[in-house]
Amino acid sequence: MSNNIDDLAVDYRLFDSQSSEYSFSNRILYPTLEIDKIGGRYRASLGAQVVKGGKEKFIACLSNLHNWISDGNRIRPLPHDAPVFVNDALGEMDPNDLSYPDVLALMRKGIEGVDIRVTSEVTEAANAKARSMSLPWVPVDLSASLYPYQEQGVAWLNDALDSFGGAVLADEMGLGKTLQIITLFLLKKPSADQPALIVCPTTLIANWCREIGKFAPRLSYLVHRGADRAGYHKELMRSEVVITTYDTLVNDITIFRGVDWTYLICDEAQAVKNPDSKRRKNLSYLSRRYAIPVTGTPVENSLMDLWSLSDLAIPGILGSRDDFAASYPDSEEGAAELSSVSDTIVLKRTVKDVAGDLPERRDIDLPLELDDQAIKDYQKIREETVAEYGAAGMLVAVGQLALYCAHPRLRTKRPKTEHWEDSVEIDASSAYPLITPKMELCLQILRESMLTGKKVLVFAAFNHCGDLIKEAVDRENLAFSYWNNINGSTSQEDRQHIVDAFSEVDGPAVLILNPKAAGSGLNITAATIVVHYTQNWNPALEMQASARAHRRGQQLPVTVYRLFYQGTVEETMLERSLWKRELGDSAVPISVRDREDLEKALSVSPQHSRDGNV
Repeated sequence: MSNNIDDLAVDYRLFDSQSSEYSFSNRILYPTLEIDKIGGRYRASLGAQVVKGGKEKFIACLSNLHNWISDGNRIRPLPHDAPVFVNDALGEMDPNDLSYPDVLALMRKGIEGVDIRVTSEVTEAANAKARSMSLPWVPVDLSASLYPYQEQGVAWLNDALDSFGGAVLADEMGLGKTLQIITLFLLKKPSADQPALIVCPTTLIANWCREIGKFAPRLSYLVHRGADRAGYHKELMRSEVVITTYDTLVNDITIFRGVDWTYLICDEAQAVKNPDSKRRKNLSYLSRRYAIPVTGTPVENSLMDLWSLSDLAIPGILGSRDDFAASYPDSEEGAAELSSVSDTIVLKRTVKDVAGDLPERRDIDLPLELDDQAIKDYQKIREETVAEYGAAGMLVAVGQLALYCAHPRLRTKRPKTEHWEDSVEIDASSAYPLITPKMELCLQILRESMLTGKKVLVFAAFNHCGDLIKEAVDRENLAFSYWNNINGSTSQEDRQHIVDAFSEVDGPAVLILNPKAAGSGLNITAATIVVHYTQNWNPALEMQASARAHRRGQQLPVTVYRLFYQGTVEETMLERSLWKRELGDSAVPISVRDREDLEKALSVSPQHSRDGNV
């Protein structure tokens, strides 16, 4: 046996131990495949964990073909077939240059008879890593001063694109995700030959144009939408940035597939969380170097939402859809396990994490009681709806009860349809009084706001709530300097004009907003009072809506009021919201309690609540 360790056989069974200065251990060690990150590359090394000085230490084999390690002057063997299992698992992967999806695939699938150990550098959470990062330089063409956390975010994105080829930007509303993307464009600049593609809802087209013109005026862009859009793919290759809508992309997918995009940016990416939707499928067809879904709510309904966005950013990152569903069930345990993997590629910072200089935000829940007649009406609606609609009765009943809690005069013409909220109208023949307990409390908040000259945002899920509130305000002779509303029928151009007028007017003002239509994409820091007149099953909508006022640029404390009836569906909605926020502090927020919440919403009783039995 040679005295040069490099000359020893890769298989210890071929050693001539009698002629070597190395001693040979008869104890076979359990093999370990350690995955670490060196110089931006992921490397997998076969070896074993040994105890030195009371501490475990990993010692690698000379190569992944060796079935032994050198521990000082001692040769310590592994199972002789360990390299076979490791190299079979690696397949065509380069163990010295693994991709991050390769790493996750190895972790997910495991190797028979071999431990897989991943160093902390490999799975360092994006939030933690970003805190220690800074930009290599600030682009000279950037007409903005970045907050420290924004510079850290851009630096992390820049590194993530090099390491992973994509990322998910999930910062909370108000932290400047748009500015971070624009700054990234100036670091890794797209070209007219290979432009950046921004896909977003129609309502955000004007905002992207305004932000690019303001922060990166030398960055050329064009909008592909409407009757004047391009008819040939080369017509899109005239500017560094192309902005379009999700629906336009689906209609013109052949044109978009003709371009090799530098970036694919999906804004408000919760719009493509359904992997079966046409939008999501068409986005996956596009040729791009980098992809970044941008959303404040990467998970709204189930963990599959995050699979869809992550797979769009980095194809294959979390395995196949079926494998993902089997590995990460919609449970708290599944969410916690997924976080340990997804936190590496998802930058998800909250205002409280990074914006300590923001003024105080006070959240105040204001419980109300239904009167005796309202309790009878509430219980009657529940019983009759469940009886009328059979198997679908639970969901329909919850919707009708939420509508009643908003105001008894509201009705829907199509209660069984998916978008029944869009058909809500006021029953002109209703004998119900205009001033309900909730309306009276809302009036009190508005009255005080008027007297103190404050501006108020009122979020109501049903458009005609605003009409009823305005009628009550007029009856009380409350005088505001400005009053308007934004809902699904308000055009994007009109929305910004309304927000500007609301912000610029001198004196008290009120905006009635539908959270689905105005819960994102608008900066309304002129308001310091937020009223959630109705509650929502999706807490992300409520959080996004509140962030319209409590965000960068706000100079004054913000008070957020939630009005709800005790012992009703609204109280269950609030409980759900709190549960998801608490879970979201430590793991991927999930929604796994749908049926449980529906059952509770129909079982709670406003009568029992009033009597103190709930």
